[in-house]
Amino acid sequence: MSAIIDFDEKAAKSLEATYLTPDVVAQRARVIDMLAPRPGEHILDLGVGPGLLAYDLARLVGETGRMVGLDLSPAMITMSKTRLAALPQADCLVGDATAPDFPDELFDAVVSTQVHEYVTDVDKSLAAIKRLLKPGGRALILDTDWRSIVWHSSDEARMTRMLTVWDDHLADPHLPATLGARLNRAGLKVARVDVVPMLAPQWQPVSYAAGMFRMISNFVRTHADKHGVPADEVQAWHDDQLRLIERGEFFFSVNRYAFLAYR
Repeated sequence: MSAIIDFDEKAAKSLEATYLTPDVVAQRARVIDMLAPRPGEHILDLGVGPGLLAYDLARLVGETGRMVGLDLSPAMITMSKTRLAALPQADCLVGDATAPDFPDELFDAVVSTQVHEYVTDVDKSLAAIKRLLKPGGRALILDTDWRSIVWHSSDEARMTRMLTVWDDHLADPHLPATLGARLNRAGLKVARVDVVPMLAPQWQPVSYAAGMFRMISNFVRTHADKHGVPADEVQAWHDDQLRLIERGEFFFSVNRYAFLAYR
């Protein structure tokens, strides 16, 4: 998985704040609706993050089921364990999405949201998901295609340069375009694909868009020099966004794509 963003304790808390915004809460509801968890099922969350989805799923499978979260980041696992501590059917472990250390055919469902765009060997991870699923089991994978972004700027060429720097934090910023075919090749038959838009037609301080503005700003400031983008241009881009916010002209939208597939 990409190591450019280090999901330490500070980054984990920042991501948690973004995941608690209404936009991402609504996304979790969409994911749960598509996955349709049932009492007694065993579910794996690959890239469990702060554990918000895992918490909801653990409650839905109940004490006769099992909810396991896996993440490369020890800080994320610590956060998830704290959130899930009162649910005996849930556990979280440090581990890699390409090499999950579980027996074959253990899970009824595997879910992974905003993870595989960071994975350097997606096909290896999909093969692992197939191995872990029971016959007839289902996988739900959701990722962003960053080509879908629409973000208003007074200087579109400059915005493109900033987003090119941002793309560098991902293994594949355009994964959804090939994900369906890759799932099918892995032996996971795609049954449904939904688009999940993250739309902010105006500025809201507590929103996915606001969280991404902060995260992208921080990343671009740190990595722009690798792309030959000077610091004063990054500052000009940032200041332009603040002016657009002040004038009520902020607009942000990007699409995520959720793939439901069966073994």
